[in-house]
Amino acid sequence: MIAVSVLAGIFVLSGCASDRDIPPEQPAFYLSMAHGGAKVDAAVAASMISGYRRNNGLGAVEVDPVLMQVAEAQAMAMATRNKLDHNVTGSLGQRVKAAGYDAKVAVENVSAGYHTLAEAFSGWRDSPPHKANMLNSGVTKLGIAASYAPNTKYKVFWALVLAAPDAR
Repeated sequence: MIAVSVLAGIFVLSGCASDRDIPPEQPAFYLSMAHGGAKVDAAVAASMISGYRRNNGLGAVEVDPVLMQVAEAQAMAMATRNKLDHNVTGSLGQRVKAAGYDAKVAVENVSAGYHTLAEAFSGWRDSPPHKANMLNSGVTKLGIAASYAPNTKYKVFWALVLAAPDAR
């Protein structure tokens, strides 16, 4: 009887131990974009950038579907051409307007070589012009994208578009 109780206890405890062996899910801002099909979690990006803005006395930003399309097109265009450039397919103003977004203000951060959102955000935060864009007091919306291009120098190209709609 004692042996049966001991064995039952071992099985129960071993079940508990296996639950602890399951690794925790990777936070979205640490997920690698360096593989086909990877998508930036825009809500996580908006939360991260909004927290940074709040820490600097500014309001939050929200994900905008049109700005998401603008960012996606920019990241893909840079990846396709293997070129880190704001104007690879036209100026930001032209691209935003062509997408049907009537912006009162629009700014853009682009980068390449960062594999995670956390890395891209840190790079932008540590660069005065990119930091200024993220802390632009007039913006309220964002779109963000990363595009993977395995046969390029940088592998991952990033675009962040921050804007505010014109209320006219």
